[in-house]
Amino acid sequence: MSLTGRGEEILKIIVGEYIAGAMPVASQTITYNHSLDVSPATVRNDMVYLEEEGYIMRPHASAGAIPTDKAYRHYVELVSQDVKLPLTERCMVYELFQETKEEMEQWLKLAAVLLAHFVRNAAVVTSPKAPQCCFKHLDLVELRDFVALLVLVLYEARVGQKILPFDKKFTQEDLTKLANKLNSAYAGMTGSEISRGKAGSSPEERQVTECIVDMMTAEDKLRHGKPYLVGLHLMLSQPEFANKPRGLDLLELLEGEDWLEGILELELGKAGVKVIIGKENPDEILQDLSLIVGEYGIPDKARGIVGVLGPKRMDYTRAISSVNCLSSLLSESVAAYI
Repeated sequence: MSLTGRGEEILKIIVGEYIAGAMPVASQTITYNHSLDVSPATVRNDMVYLEEEGYIMRPHASAGAIPTDKAYRHYVELVSQDVKLPLTERCMVYELFQETKEEMEQWLKLAAVLLAHFVRNAAVVTSPKAPQCCFKHLDLVELRDFVALLVLVLYEARVGQKILPFDKKFTQEDLTKLANKLNSAYAGMTGSEISRGKAGSSPEERQVTECIVDMMTAEDKLRHGKPYLVGLHLMLSQPEFANKPRGLDLLELLEGEDWLEGILELELGKAGVKVIIGKENPDEILQDLSLIVGEYGIPDKARGIVGVLGPKRMDYTRAISSVNCLSSLLSESVAAYI
């Protein structure tokens, strides 16, 4: 059964009050702080109905109301996906991006820091990744006798490094000539194209080629780029984590780089910002949290994600507008970079 106009208004008040104060919301609070023009008894009756329908729960009979996952989902559906940050904040973000050194890693780190600051929770931004990475160029840098550093740059702004041992000594001039030859041969190619071509006549050229193919193959296996996670201390300072050992389990999970895999498998490819609430998260450790995630980048060329992780009791309007702003700016940055 759908909610009545008053029932929906009371639910919206309960969610808003709980987001702001992290305390169960009593019927007296609703009656005295909001102009509903109904008696406290009517509000209590409406709250009983909301509890029966699974929108709220109460720790005990005389306690105030706490929103359930169903309530947060209903609340989020009422929030426009096109909400924007205030103009002053959008201008500030734009100016900071303009002032930042034009390197993708710097933009990503800035985006994560700004997002965590705006939502007072954890923010995650992944580096942009193409469905299949393409060779841009490589550098070979002499480290010492018989050893060089291979620096591989891909078109979607990914950079990889690997130390290569050789069977004979190379000068920096020799290494630069070798790199230039392979740069000319492999420009714009995928790892599988390079592997099929097998360009290179000398053992050293074949060795470097095999290393490039291995690095690109490993990159192609990843579903998303490197994640930048910022603001964990802000999230863990929320009342939900006070004196709770589950915070340690959460930290252990987030220290790995594969916690996003299951979530992104379900959500990427769908239009707009996605809000994943509570038990909608596939990992049990994340089921006390919500994740607001959006894509940025250029379809079929290079895409990444920008998201917010925090308690279900978060300001969803603020989070969605922040993700919208940062994903838009990062899309512009990727377009200018690749």
